[in-house]
Amino acid sequence: MTQTSSPRISIAVANTSRQQAVYRMRHEVYAVELGQHESLPGGSLPDATDVKTVYIAACIGGKVVGFVGITPPNSPCFSLEKRLSPSEIPVALDDHTFEIRALTTKQSLRGSLVAASLMYAAFRWVEAHGGKRIVSIGRREVLSMYLRLGFKQAGRTFEYGAVTYELISAEISDVAARLQRLHSKVDRLETRLDWKLDIAFQSPSECYHGGVFFDAIGDQFDDMSKVDTIINADVLDAWFPPADEAQDAIRNQLPWIMRTSPPTRAAGFEKTIAEVRGVNQNSILAGGGSSALIFLAFGHWLNRSSKVLILDPTYGEYAHILDQIIQCKTERFHLDRTNGYRLDLEALSKKLAEGFDLFVWVNPNSPTGLHVAKADVEAVLKEASRCKRVWIDETYIEYAGREESLESFAVQSESIIICKSMSKVYALSGMRAAYLCASPHQLEPLRVLTPPWSVGLPAQIAATHALHATDYYNMRYQQTHELRENLVKGLHRLGILEIIPGVANFVLFHIPAGGNSAAFVVKKCQEQGLFLRDASGVGSVMGNHAIRIAVKDQETNQRMLRVLKEVLSKPVKGDKGESQQDGALNP
Repeated sequence: MTQTSSPRISIAVANTSRQQAVYRMRHEVYAVELGQHESLPGGSLPDATDVKTVYIAACIGGKVVGFVGITPPNSPCFSLEKRLSPSEIPVALDDHTFEIRALTTKQSLRGSLVAASLMYAAFRWVEAHGGKRIVSIGRREVLSMYLRLGFKQAGRTFEYGAVTYELISAEISDVAARLQRLHSKVDRLETRLDWKLDIAFQSPSECYHGGVFFDAIGDQFDDMSKVDTIINADVLDAWFPPADEAQDAIRNQLPWIMRTSPPTRAAGFEKTIAEVRGVNQNSILAGGGSSALIFLAFGHWLNRSSKVLILDPTYGEYAHILDQIIQCKTERFHLDRTNGYRLDLEALSKKLAEGFDLFVWVNPNSPTGLHVAKADVEAVLKEASRCKRVWIDETYIEYAGREESLESFAVQSESIIICKSMSKVYALSGMRAAYLCASPHQLEPLRVLTPPWSVGLPAQIAATHALHATDYYNMRYQQTHELRENLVKGLHRLGILEIIPGVANFVLFHIPAGGNSAAFVVKKCQEQGLFLRDASGVGSVMGNHAIRIAVKDQETNQRMLRVLKEVLSKPVKGDKGESQQDGALNP
């Protein structure tokens, strides 16, 4: 017997004709079935004029089988305000609050996927329109679905007709987090729907970086007094200041610099890079940070059919743009934790022989900090003829030694592009300056796509002067190595044995598996002003106990070790996972 597939459900904002069908269904359910309204001639129950509603309709075979209403904050009032007095509504009905109301399905389809599809669509509509909070009066019979999606009971109930309702609310961030944990169910739901809303089915996720410490300092910069007490070890900014030459060049002409437009194409900055690096100027393309260059180049080179290879784990920005933005075919070359995440070059060469449009190689890698020697990298690349392009991210290369850079090698090749950030090794993270180094033919089309003034004037000036301060920075790199080794010894004394011996200005380590998770430890450290990076989600092989910590000056390193010692000594707390019984989005 042939099994027929379930019909697809079309989800769209109700147009004029479907809105009439919604009004007829409203009459059928709320007037005839539930007795909440008088039966009206014509069998149609339109909205009250003082409640503005956007209806999302679910259709099967072109016929409306369900709907949900959304009342935005600019409505004269919410529907729930007709049933509850202001004192009975313990939820802020402000400019960021939306009401979801009248979730309704055809009687024969109740308990099917229609209701869950409409509820998800309403959430996405609110999220995409800037909502931060949802309020609703949910029917008692389906209250469990709301609660599983992250709604909370407000302790207010009332009866209307034959139905008991309860006031519920949810923060958008809480629902989004719950849906993220249910991503496999959300993915299956998408395959069952004909999504016609003018918004993406899933919220485009942003790449998670460090920098949570700004939550403690304040990202509106009205009070910067906490910069001396907060330890921002969740980002990999240099622990040392920029060279005096770079600081003086900015300080001496600060008012003029702040009010003056920069050179349009950063030609002088590019010329300095070329001179210092010993390459031709047409082999250099400057940009406002490495992320800007990644988005520029990858967006031009790749599309959904492109095949790309990346290391796993590696810098998260690459997986983000490939998976979330370009949505191309991305393969992971997994680094074995049991081997200390070292790169198997023979296996890598065999993999590259399969052919890729792009291979992304971060060296030294992040979050591991491990470096592959220049000669070994060159040997692999000489055999990688089936790769159309190879992108080598050398953000931390100076910590391994300036002579380890492949810039001169790249400009002689047809396929290799070096990406160099000036943030971490020149102490210029706040300036946002970076560049690409490659054969001119690789950069020529990107030059046209680079917007004018892409590198600010303070960044151009500071970076230009920093490039000449070789002796100063070499001294700082040597001090960083010594500080890192002392930090590693301190971690060992805390009983942390699995520490990755990297070369950069950070350390990756795994806390004992029998103890608290990395997420717990990071959270408890934050409460004491120490911000670390939970590295568990950086790659697919990291486990739940991986933490990355930035190297700081000696005094700060000791403060970090003291906080870690206290937090690691806390009793083990079991992590509470989400119930696997969740049926809210079961296709």
